[in-house]
Amino acid sequence: MAASNTPQTGAVTTPRDERIQPRTQKITTFLWFDDNAEEAVNFYVSIFKNSKILSTLRYGNEGPGPSGRVMTMAFQLEGQEFTALNGGPKFKFTEAISFVVHCQTQEEVDYFWESLSDGGEAQCGWIKDKFGLSWQIVPDILLELLQDPDRLKSQRVMKAMLQMKKLDIEGLKKAAEGMWF
Repeated sequence: MAASNTPQTGAVTTPRDERIQPRTQKITTFLWFDDNAEEAVNFYVSIFKNSKILSTLRYGNEGPGPSGRVMTMAFQLEGQEFTALNGGPKFKFTEAISFVVHCQTQEEVDYFWESLSDGGEAQCGWIKDKFGLSWQIVPDILLELLQDPDRLKSQRVMKAMLQMKKLDIEGLKKAAEGMWF
């Protein structure tokens, strides 16, 4: 589909063709970036396999941002829809909101950890990316082990997890069996 100008603002949009990309999600996470929404979206789409950019809306002559600069981008990560906004420096991301990446294997944990981490502080599987978003890189077995009916087993797993930065599946399994030091 060709880009078009919206009559009210002159903003240039690459529209979403509802016949091709129907809205399947009632609630969409909206992410406020200072001025690097396009860079962030391209970064996230490059990391997650089942991902794509759905549409881009650029500021026109009447908008608060420079004409031609990205205002919003709609995108999907693993089928989940998001919208990114270049909204200026007024609001920042905090650890109060995070995205959980569920992993089946240690290879997945390692991949997402290395891809998303900016090298800053990390604890218990939580990291912050270079844009300030918080992520939890969590192997599915962690939840399974924490919900084990054997209370001592689940407590050992919790204690081990709290000592880890990047979660280690073998270490969690060893903790469950009482072999964690």
